[in-house]
Amino acid sequence: MPNSSSVSEFLLLAFADTRELQLLHFALFLGIYLAALLGNGLILTSVACDHRLHTPMYFFLLNLALLDLGCISTTLPKAMANSLWDIKTISYQRCAAQVLFYVFFFGSEFSILTIMAYDRYIAICKPLHYRSLLGSRTCAQMAAAAWASGFLNAVLHTANTFSLPLCQGNSVDQFFCEIPHILKLSCSDAYLKEFELLVFSFSLVFGCFVFIVLSYVQIFRAVLRMPSEQGRHKAFSMCLPHLAVVFVFVSTVLFAYLKPNSISSPSLDLVVSVLYSVVPPAVNPLIYSMRNQELKDALRKLMT
Repeated sequence: MPNSSSVSEFLLLAFADTRELQLLHFALFLGIYLAALLGNGLILTSVACDHRLHTPMYFFLLNLALLDLGCISTTLPKAMANSLWDIKTISYQRCAAQVLFYVFFFGSEFSILTIMAYDRYIAICKPLHYRSLLGSRTCAQMAAAAWASGFLNAVLHTANTFSLPLCQGNSVDQFFCEIPHILKLSCSDAYLKEFELLVFSFSLVFGCFVFIVLSYVQIFRAVLRMPSEQGRHKAFSMCLPHLAVVFVFVSTVLFAYLKPNSISSPSLDLVVSVLYSVVPPAVNPLIYSMRNQELKDALRKLMT
């Protein structure tokens, strides 16, 4: 990716200036990272080892756990290293790699969440067609399409962003490399092309979100018509964790990018960026294990 500027490294935004607060941030992020590794690792192991969980729903949950691990591993280790060793720099190549992998995991995760909404819709609204519509081959193809589309999207964004000449310094107002903050450093009108690509990507994300909402409208209508209270409880137990994950995922991103400029500040922007890049991968395993009895039984069996 050629670049006509002389930028060889970027300066990331530090969480604190004093050594004590830097070590505190390192300890906090280390705890969050270990919790994410443990939670997602347990889900991966449980789904892989327990044959009762070899169903489409848990197959997509396994993919979600893999993407969560990739997403948090892209941003948090570098932030921890910066806090521990009191550094702010990241090389040009590592910044490009961080953007590539973050956009890849982030985009693929939302695609998987959309597929999971479709899975829940078929399971509740068309249970008799569940096995025919969501066979093992179909599930594998859908997951592969989610990963492939995420990777293609990431390659396009990364190549387009890092081909721009940068002349507005090298200070990124973020604790990790993110496309909107790098575009602010551009001195060329070519950044409009990347902006158009971002708008197109957000339009696709919005379309996926609308699909999820419409799916759950149909799901809740079908659940409320169920005569059995036990059936309604089981249906809600399957759907509410996924709905909670989607809400956490979407609400943090929307707040980050749509909040008014009047309340914007570097410290608030830093906190919000942690919310949408670090918190969802860490809390997703907890959300899914709280109301899912099958997953709790598998985890208990794995632990004992």
